[in-house]
Amino acid sequence: MTKTTTKPKKQLMRGTEAIGEAAIRAGCRFYAGYPITPQNELPEYMARRMGELRDEHPEENPVFIQSESEISAINMLLGASVTGARVMTSSSSPGISLKQEGISFMAGQELPAVIVNIMRGGPGLGNIAPSQADYYQATRGGGHGDYRTPVLAPATVQEMADLTYEAFDIADKYRTPVLIVGDGMMGQMMEPVVFGPNQPMKMVSKLPAKSWALRGSQGKPSRFNRSLILPPDEMEDLNWRLYRKYQKIERNEIRVELIGCEGADFIVVAYGTAARIAKSAVKRCQEKGLKVGLIRPITLWPYPTQAIRQVADSGVTGFLTFELNMGQMVDDVRLAVEGRAPVEFFGRPGGPVPTPADLTSAIRRTYNKMAKKN
Repeated sequence: MTKTTTKPKKQLMRGTEAIGEAAIRAGCRFYAGYPITPQNELPEYMARRMGELRDEHPEENPVFIQSESEISAINMLLGASVTGARVMTSSSSPGISLKQEGISFMAGQELPAVIVNIMRGGPGLGNIAPSQADYYQATRGGGHGDYRTPVLAPATVQEMADLTYEAFDIADKYRTPVLIVGDGMMGQMMEPVVFGPNQPMKMVSKLPAKSWALRGSQGKPSRFNRSLILPPDEMEDLNWRLYRKYQKIERNEIRVELIGCEGADFIVVAYGTAARIAKSAVKRCQEKGLKVGLIRPITLWPYPTQAIRQVADSGVTGFLTFELNMGQMVDDVRLAVEGRAPVEFFGRPGGPVPTPADLTSAIRRTYNKMAKKN
């Protein structure tokens, strides 16, 4: 008698909904946020699912809060995280700006959290069109102080689910806030999603205990958690500890996809929505006989510097960085290439999204220009 296995069912979901479902499955039991387009479907989904979870498993004690502001939300997140809960907040560009002080506090206090930024056009209030103009903010530690946060950049709705599920484990493993960056297009698009057997519903009682969490001191020594450290030597000790942690993250948590890079003599670098467009454009170029490859960073920090450097060492004639901004990730590409090949930029900021045909033309122009120089 043969044993049959049931395949996980595909679900048609928005990007924001996929993030919400993955968060619930990963054990997120506290969400605080404030409405802002184009991510409003995410808190809406979290409110409904946490209500359902409370009805089915009241012992899980899920909490959803629509706070009075983004500043309130991030500080509520801090308070919930310090108790050991798995926590998440989400917003869009100007809302994430308001959260930066709280993110810095959480980094200094070594508190895990997942923070979702569905980016929109800026600066200022901008518009609700897709944008990648928050790259600097996300990858450089947008608040004050010497800190970094892991940054995950999905390119499909399936990846929005997968990377969200993984983000909670990364946050707990390193006791750090983790950012997930998408944009208005990815947040709103709908694609099939599968939650496989490696993404079961994690119940609070089954999660690893956190020895540092503040759960009351009755019957045991008291603990405290703070980021106000007045003695200079103690402040320096904290920053050295954080620095060593970030080095460990850089060694262990880099994720990157290379497409058609072996044997290529020209490379496009793009992430998120821009990478989706780039895949189509690179395929068109390959069909025309051009040896073009694509590097897609999945972690924006830690950045896949070594992968880009190795491709540069293979003798490519040049790189073209494609972003939905006026050129931010291109700095990291240039740092990785270290002058081994020229690096050009193509993008449009905060509104119209280039088509694969637009990018194909840009690739061919740049490809031909670099070929002539060589």
